[in-house]
Amino acid sequence: MTHDHYQAGRHEFPMAKAKLREQVVFKNFPEVAVGIVNWPMSVLRLSSEDKGQLLTLADFILKKWQQYSDTSIDLLAHSADGTPHHTITPIARKRDDAYEMDLVLRDNNVSDTYPDGIFHPHADLHHIKKENIGLIEVMGLAVLPPRLKDELQEVEQYLLGKPHHMKEMHLPWAQELKNQGNFTEENVSEYVREAVGAVFTRVLQDAGVFKDNEAGHAGFKRFIDFINE
Repeated sequence: MTHDHYQAGRHEFPMAKAKLREQVVFKNFPEVAVGIVNWPMSVLRLSSEDKGQLLTLADFILKKWQQYSDTSIDLLAHSADGTPHHTITPIARKRDDAYEMDLVLRDNNVSDTYPDGIFHPHADLHHIKKENIGLIEVMGLAVLPPRLKDELQEVEQYLLGKPHHMKEMHLPWAQELKNQGNFTEENVSEYVREAVGAVFTRVLQDAGVFKDNEAGHAGFKRFIDFINE
């Protein structure tokens, strides 16, 4: 919300490989195929051989999102003082003969329940990830704090029942893991790695403005209808 920046590269991130959950139609843009991406965050994928039409629609969606509120699911475009809260993270690529753009809907509102952000990693995940979600993470690559390299080794020691110096903030999570399986020297590192991956998935889900549930799907449809008005 406070700055613009540009990144480029040829690495294919997991989000680029994700399929569409469903197709949607924007009636004034017949040359652009659009769908909702099957992804923890809320993503519209635009595809067209007509670059101009694709860019026009992307800009149109951005402007609509910047004005869109739905208080039933905690979406508020502006505070009472006019502070804006909505933006889009765009990711563009060329796929065969078509131009493709993923538009990730972002909202930086806070609340009494979620003072760090309603659509930010929630407090129960902060032992793994408390920082903001950047472009690389949006696309599916976890950028985790360096402290975890040593801290997770202590979690492994705890799971193995060995002497450890595990930080207290990891205890609820580690206890939950310990109840799930029998750990050995051979499997504990991979198990913890997979568990961290599951936490990262939750991080992305927390950042999604339209959740992957009935209320979220209905909310996404209302936004699509708003664009089509």
